Formats: sequence, structure tokens, C-alpha cells
Amino acid sequence: MSPADVALLVGGGILAGVVNTLAGGGSLLTVPLLVVLGLPGTIANGTNRVGILVQSLVASRGFRARGVSGFRAALPLLVPVLAGSVVGALAISRTPDATFERVFGVLMLLVLVPTLRRASPAPDPMLSAPRPRKGWPPSVRAAVFFGIGLYGGAFQAGVGIVLLFALSHAGFDLVRANAIKMVVVAALTAVAVPVFVLEHQIEWLPAAVLACGYAVGGALGARLAVQRGERLIRPVLAASVLALAGRMLGFY
Repeated sequence: MSPADVALLVGGGILAGVVNTLAGGGSLLTVPLLVVLGLPGTIANGTNRVGILVQSLVASRGFRARGVSGFRAALPLLVPVLAGSVVGALAISRTPDATFERVFGVLMLLVLVPTLRRASPAPDPMLSAPRPRKGWPPSVRAAVFFGIGLYGGAFQAGVGIVLLFALSHAGFDLVRANAIKMVVVAALTAVAVPVFVLEHQIEWLPAAVLACGYAVGGALGARLAVQRGERLIRPVLAASVLALAGRMLGFY
């Protein structure tokens, strides 16, 4: 790797870490970035998971240090999410590179729809109690979060946005939902990474470099999430999704 490649990966990791922590979709930047640097699509997907794991752990610690821990609320969600993550990772690790890149490009455009939705009014960062909204029945909740785990294990990109949507409908304010989201993403990534290791779909040098940027972005993102909320990053994320979807689909 050249110094320019290192700088590009670290910078991309920082930006993606902030985006992932505030809302989701940072992998929409980093996976295509790894592809541009020469990694096949499936290898880029696996390599990116190492940085996601580091960023999620750092961000979770950052939320907890600021009094917004998501660990306890995440526990009931982990069984269906982790089961889905393993199935999704096994499925995508056997997908041909060309197919993966086409599917990934289409998914970026689909993820753009919830990204462009108007943000909800920012909650008071000091208020972490759930909204007074009736949650899903246990069977529905299990099915929803199994599906999220399936998607996260397979593609990762945009899973934070899907999680925020689901957690919001489960009754959590956006700040608490972000904290819970990071715990869930850390867990589903932790069970997906070994699958990519066994399939030899991780390039460890770019993974380590990218993880350094992700760690910085996760720490910064947790601070911004508590102080200012996800509306800060929404326009940047929308522009990134459009640009990167166009690249992956071969529009330019």
C-alpha cells in the first residue's frame, strides 16, 4: 500500500465511522473505496467488517461514557440478530464478485430512500427514556431483528439505518436508539467476521489501516450523536449514497 492509499483509507474510515455512529451507511463509502484500491467486491466486504467491529466497540464505549448505554436494551435483540447475521454472512461469502457488486449498487439506491426522509425532531440528549409507544409482540420483534441480522451479516452497508428505523418503531428515542444500534452492530459483526476469515475474504493490512480511521470516527460520532443528533450527517450521507451507487452500477 502506498502512503496515498493509507491516507485515503484512514480518511474514509474516519468519515464512515462518524456516519455509521450518527445514522448508518458508512460502508457505502468504505466498501467501494476498497474496490477502487483493487480488492474484489467480496474481499472488500469481508475486509471492511474488521473496521466496523472496531468502530462499533469504540462508539459503544463513547455512548456509555456520556451516560447513554445501549447494552441492556440490546440484550433481548441479540439472539435473532446474531442468528440472522451468521446465515447472511454464509450466503454472501459464496456469492460471485460481479453479482455482489451489482446487488450492492442497487441496495445503495434503496437505502437512499430512508436516508432522505426528513429527520425527526432532535431529542434532548439527556433524556434516554423510551417514547411512550407500544412495542411489537415478541414473535414480530424476533422476526424483524432476524431479518436485520440477515441483511447485516450479508451486506453491512446501511444496516444502521434499518436498525434505527426498527428501534424507533420499538419505542426508543434517536439518541438511545443509536447507542443500542452500536451494541447490536458490534455483536452481529463479531459473529460475521469469523465466517469471512474462514472463507479467506479478509485482506489484513488494509483492514488494519481502515480500522484505525474507523476507531477515530466512532469516537467522534458518539460525541456528535449525544450533542447534536443524526441530522448533522444526513445531507452528506445522501450525497455519498448517490455518488457511490453510480460508481458501483457503472454509471461513470
